[in-house]
Amino acid sequence: MTRDTLFILPPGFEANGRREFCPECAEIWGVLAWYPALKEALDIEYVGIDHPRAPIVDLLGPGNHNAPTLVLAAASPRAPGIPYSEAGGHAYLPSARLIARHFAALHGTAHPRGS
Repeated sequence: MTRDTLFILPPGFEANGRREFCPECAEIWGVLAWYPALKEALDIEYVGIDHPRAPIVDLLGPGNHNAPTLVLAAASPRAPGIPYSEAGGHAYLPSARLIARHFAALHGTAHPRGS
């Protein structure tokens, strides 16, 4: 893995007998829309709603991993003050707000309010 990988649910999926979307994923899609250069700096992979999410498990190991999740490439820097998680030899961020804080610190986007 040479670039950071963002694992995210698609804009709509079937769950609970209806079409739904993930509010945290929508938040990150909004950040990507406001700062399109981020899309060029990342690999973005869709994952399904059902657990386990194989592409994330392949990198981080077993578990019910969240989406969105940003998995950092080995050479990627970390921002001070952000609590990165570690699994499978990778640093990662398992929430939209942490991912947005990482983008702000390292890619120059605006900071999410309240963080």
